[in-house]
Amino acid sequence: MNLCVEDHLDNEWFVVRHSGEIPEIALYAARHYLTEAEDGPRLHLSPDQWGRLLDAARVRYREIVLRDLQLDNRDTSIYRGLARSIINYRRFESFCRRHGLDMQDFCREVAAALLIFLVAESAEVAGGGRKSSINCTFAELNDFACRIGLVRDSLPVSMRRLCPEE
Repeated sequence: MNLCVEDHLDNEWFVVRHSGEIPEIALYAARHYLTEAEDGPRLHLSPDQWGRLLDAARVRYREIVLRDLQLDNRDTSIYRGLARSIINYRRFESFCRRHGLDMQDFCREVAAALLIFLVAESAEVAGGGRKSSINCTFAELNDFACRIGLVRDSLPVSMRRLCPEE
């Protein structure tokens, strides 16, 4: 079967977009396959074609960072916890820095999602409705909250009870 250029790009876009926890690895594997691999089509990607693949990685990063900040995911098999969200956010920051991508809008989106998560989690734990699902230390959570601009200096000390011991 002889695929056209767009078919090859569509296939690799799909792989990157639906990749696992590190979309950047899938992105570079796709670029290698498309441009250099012996069994690949050996394409010369235009800036638009490369941008399309970059965007697939960006969207996947967004998805996996926000996945663990969504309250409805806490008791599901896809939930990895705030610790994983923090790790994925840092990976995404590095990815954006390397590729010159602006992530300010996303940073605000993450700050809003974290605020909603912390308010609900705090209320539910205080009300006895659940045990805390937060799996990072207070220091890690506070650093993350500062990094995304949710707080300037520190989260309320009352948040410490939601975190495992340091």
